[in-house]
Amino acid sequence: MIDFFPSDKIFVEIFGTLNITYYSLSYLLGTLVACYFGYKLFKKNGYGIEEIEDLTMGCFFFGIMGARIWYCLFYDFSFYMSNPVEIVKIWTGGLAIQGGLFGGALFVIYYCRKNKINVFRMGDAILINILLAQAIGRWGNFANKEAYGDVVSASYFDGWPKFIADGMFIAGEYRMPTFFFESVLNLIGWALVYFIFRKIKSRKRGDMMYAYLVWYGISRYIVEGLRTDSLMIGSFRMAQLTSIVFIIIGLVGFAGVFRKIFKSKKPVILFDLDGTILDTEKAILETYRQLFIKYSTEKEFTPERQLEVLGPPLKKMFPVYFPGQNVDDLIVEYRAINMDIHKEFVVAMNNAEKLLHSLKQQGYKLGIVSTKMNAACTYGLEITNLLQYFDIVIGEDEVNVGKPNPEGIFKACELLNEGHDSCIYVGDSATDIYAGKNAGVYTIGYIFNQQRKDVLINTKPNKVITDLIEIEEILKEKVQWTHDTM
Repeated sequence: MIDFFPSDKIFVEIFGTLNITYYSLSYLLGTLVACYFGYKLFKKNGYGIEEIEDLTMGCFFFGIMGARIWYCLFYDFSFYMSNPVEIVKIWTGGLAIQGGLFGGALFVIYYCRKNKINVFRMGDAILINILLAQAIGRWGNFANKEAYGDVVSASYFDGWPKFIADGMFIAGEYRMPTFFFESVLNLIGWALVYFIFRKIKSRKRGDMMYAYLVWYGISRYIVEGLRTDSLMIGSFRMAQLTSIVFIIIGLVGFAGVFRKIFKSKKPVILFDLDGTILDTEKAILETYRQLFIKYSTEKEFTPERQLEVLGPPLKKMFPVYFPGQNVDDLIVEYRAINMDIHKEFVVAMNNAEKLLHSLKQQGYKLGIVSTKMNAACTYGLEITNLLQYFDIVIGEDEVNVGKPNPEGIFKACELLNEGHDSCIYVGDSATDIYAGKNAGVYTIGYIFNQQRKDVLINTKPNKVITDLIEIEEILKEKVQWTHDTM
């Protein structure tokens, strides 16, 4: 009979050959709970279920492998070196969480480098929730009757739940429940960082990761000093030595040393087109006016509707304004009219060329992500002599789902061979800002039409500007180019 993660207490027996123990259950439950809270942070960073599934499986596998190797190294090195096949028999017992952290960390670094993800940003999303997993996982130690301290009297457990006292009665004596101390400290640390520290405006990228290392390092060092079943290296407790390393790394990180060593790259700067780089407002209104004359009445194209059509995609507006008409046919007609009047009505935004020329000289990668077709975007940029400044142009015909879905932003970053963890998206509509937020990138709201000012501000972009040239001053700020810099 095989016991995966051995324990005296079996949760369920399958076909009489496989036991699922409370110890394994605590590991799985801790992983799932950590994933739940981690996914909420992942989503805010513009990552989805695929990334968290990949990271969860990879971290779990390499974490278990690291925990096993760590245990074998410091429990009985000579035995395992003489019997290497015993190393893979995790069902015989023996895992060390700190080795698991190193194993998981190596996988995260590999995964982030491969997928152009900022390691420090990902560390902020992952590590703090490991505290929660550890808090739950310690109860697996309780089920296994391990991670305990010195002998105590029966009166020590007065006022404690009876099941804890019973569980700590080991080999005929009551033992100090150090598993419980660490579980509670981990839970407190997670709550403080997740609900309080995470919301501090001055927090920088990596700080949540450093908070984990410092908190866990200190709490584990203290609790480990009370245990009687520690892994040793000579006369030192291995977990305490590792905890000291964690604390030092965390404090050095808080001091900004790693930010100086691993300097942030220049952000990718992406722009919406209409109303941001090009003043196409007159062309849009004239195109709609002609459609209203043909399919309704010009009188129906009220000032309120003229304001509404600036920004949202055609597929959203046409069913409202022209019920009964074929939307796809209307879109084709709209684009034909709009292209015909481009030269007459479309001009570059004030200071657009000045800004783009300066950014290009400074080495920034620039792109367009628009709800217009690529050909229309390119044509508008050509007639205003701005196409030369852009490395990539993404039109609506090049994505499966348009804004506010972030697909266009992700695709632009991918084609520029950059991740989106350092990216700015500039737009003039609520749709643009929501697209940027959904991508987890830094957003700049450009107020071109004062009548749309309140709507734009209500989306809470990172910055609001009234002149494109203001972007140069924003770039001088020492911030992380993600939406949660606010």
